[in-house]
Amino acid sequence: MNTTRRSFFGLVGGSAAGLALPSMFTAARAEDGFLVLTAGRSRHALGESDAQSEVWTYNAGLPGPEIRVRRGEWVRVRLVNDLDVPTSIHWHGIRIANAMDGVTGLTQEPVPPGETFEYDFIAPDAGTYWYHAHTRSWNQVARGLYGPLIVEEMANPFDRRNDVTLVLDDWRLDENDVLDVASIGSLRDWSHAGRLGNWLTVNGRSRPDFSLRGGEPGRIRLINASNARILEIDPNRIGARVLAYDGQPLRNPLTVNGRSLPIGPAQRVDLVVMPEAGADFVLEEMSQDQPLPFARFSVKESGTRAGTIPTLPSNDLPEPDLETAQTVQLVMTGGAMGRLDDIVYEGRKQEREDFRRTGQVWAFNGVANRTETPLFSVQRGQSVIVEMENDTAWPHAIHTHGHHFRVLTGEGGPWRDTVLIDPRQSARIGFVADNPGKWLLHCHMLEHAAAGMNTWFEVL
Repeated sequence: MNTTRRSFFGLVGGSAAGLALPSMFTAARAEDGFLVLTAGRSRHALGESDAQSEVWTYNAGLPGPEIRVRRGEWVRVRLVNDLDVPTSIHWHGIRIANAMDGVTGLTQEPVPPGETFEYDFIAPDAGTYWYHAHTRSWNQVARGLYGPLIVEEMANPFDRRNDVTLVLDDWRLDENDVLDVASIGSLRDWSHAGRLGNWLTVNGRSRPDFSLRGGEPGRIRLINASNARILEIDPNRIGARVLAYDGQPLRNPLTVNGRSLPIGPAQRVDLVVMPEAGADFVLEEMSQDQPLPFARFSVKESGTRAGTIPTLPSNDLPEPDLETAQTVQLVMTGGAMGRLDDIVYEGRKQEREDFRRTGQVWAFNGVANRTETPLFSVQRGQSVIVEMENDTAWPHAIHTHGHHFRVLTGEGGPWRDTVLIDPRQSARIGFVADNPGKWLLHCHMLEHAAAGMNTWFEVL
């Protein structure tokens, strides 16, 4: 296949790959109760042909096994590293003990080849989360090291058969329909939008089929596992409402009016649908000139649950006190068509010839990448407001570890853990710094993080 004819995702000509849910298999459990995730190499067909790509996966699955627990339960995972490079796992969106956060060089040392590491934590909040490699993540996530983590409500308002997880990823395939690994880490990607692919998969497949029961609410959990791609959907095209952002439920299911809904890298959106039996539908990606279908849903016989849309119970997130909050400024600069003349890396102001050598082309407050001193330090329980300005030509998805935050717009916005900020725009977020430790704050366009948009804060 010639990728030059793919304007974005070559999906229209692809064939359905059968019911996708069985691919979300469960991790093996050791005798001591730990779930075992083995990071290793495997081979998968990613495009519309049978051409096999070497990918890096957990338990040889793409994505990795769906880990599903109830709110308040323990998650015990033993990572086994069968790769020939170090790795680690970050549990994205979970308010986790700092030592379990999986960030190489900040919360743990990387797990060497042939070694193991045990993650052991409580899942405090119901919602849609995910896990992914956090050692050279721009490389390891691009090759497939990720999977879903679903924390169910104590009393799940949805029939399990009507609760479906879709992990979306865009892959850059070459003319042979094989993963293009030679371009991973290219300076052009790092200095522009990040690594953008040309082929979309859902749970590792191209345009798969799913099944729902009609006449009762169905929950569709969308996880954007792309390195940098901002996906767009229009829930109104399938009569859907938004239940939750980044795992955190809205007060009431939301109808999105008049525009497509962007889902940035690492963000999650839960949708609720109420189709009748026989009313099959298709989910479409809307960012290009023409809608592109990426998943089909067949609606079978009517279910037995009440045909009303449920409201999800809220999680116990502390509201920030905006009157007493410590305010922190975060200005993003750099990148192609941006300001490069004021970027300091490792204590030295970079000159033009330095950028190709270091790859550090982005900055927070004029500084590229993590330093020995945090962006800010606060006492536990202190409210924090971060005022962010995107003074670049590219969008950024800013993620805080260990905490959720309110997006402070108008009368208050939703809870999130990753906020998408358009070029030359700004955003304010507020949260209570109640989780002690050293926490990463970075752009989840993973190439941007590697190239400088990477800092940390400390809760004492």
